[in-house]
Amino acid sequence: MPSAFQFQCHFVLIVLAASKGETRYLEVRDAGEDEPFLLLSEDLKRELSAGQIYRRSLRCIDMLSVEGQFTFTADQPQLHCATFFIGEPEELITIDYDFVNIDCQGGDFLKVFDGWILKGEKFPSSLDHPLPTSQRYVDFCESGNIQRSIRSSQNVAMIFFRIHQPGNGFTITVKKNTNLFPCNVISQTPSGRFTMVIPHQHRNCSFSIIYPVVIKISDLILGHLNGLFLKKPSAGCAGVGDFVELLGGTGLDPSKMFPLADLCHSFHGSAQMKIGCENTVLRMVSSGKHVNRVTFEYHQLDLQETENRKENSIEEFCFPSI
Repeated sequence: MPSAFQFQCHFVLIVLAASKGETRYLEVRDAGEDEPFLLLSEDLKRELSAGQIYRRSLRCIDMLSVEGQFTFTADQPQLHCATFFIGEPEELITIDYDFVNIDCQGGDFLKVFDGWILKGEKFPSSLDHPLPTSQRYVDFCESGNIQRSIRSSQNVAMIFFRIHQPGNGFTITVKKNTNLFPCNVISQTPSGRFTMVIPHQHRNCSFSIIYPVVIKISDLILGHLNGLFLKKPSAGCAGVGDFVELLGGTGLDPSKMFPLADLCHSFHGSAQMKIGCENTVLRMVSSGKHVNRVTFEYHQLDLQETENRKENSIEEFCFPSI
């Protein structure tokens, strides 16, 4: 299995496979030494003085975690470009078009996607997003001045674009807005603590951690009492209506990941699992009849960390080398 570091590198080394301007999927290519890895860069997270706007040029393949104004100008035909945006779990992302100079009739495009796409897999998945997939795309060449400001439904968003003519490009401003009830989240870090609350809403929420982790659930409040058990083909919480499941896999889409465990009852205490998969997801399914809440913490898993702990613990998964 690739190490977490290898997965991080592969995750940001992406190109857009946009055949005839219609393909919406991203593919991973081999790493190059000069490719950007900007997500956790300290210089991008430095404090700016009051009123100062952070500005810089965009690369063809880029990732940003800060507010500011960003400009892309093609120095040659750029056919497979994408920029990924990520905020804190409780933030939404707004992308404003300040200036756009592209040739839509000549095959250029500039699209915003509400979420992330990687190798054809979406986050949030189609099962967890409030909009159908077709409505998660905003194409500048179709909307033009009608929709010059787009807000994400979660803490991640992306743009992908194709520009043929050198000198053409665009300028965008990225802002963050507070989300009182974060639902679908990709974690910026391999460790943290989070409380997910779904207040009488019929929706599914996924918290994605793109690292092998130890995850410990310390508090779970659901609107019913049932059981806690490992996933089996003939067993599960699907008939309950309100539950939490743990998923593991190598892709981005939670609906395509392997179900590891269901938690069907409220408890105060500790339920811990070691998940050695490249991506770990905690997903809450809510019927809308109750206020559901789960608190959990996680930290990156050292593959040598195999000794048992005193806390309540369930099985380890995704350790093909052990």
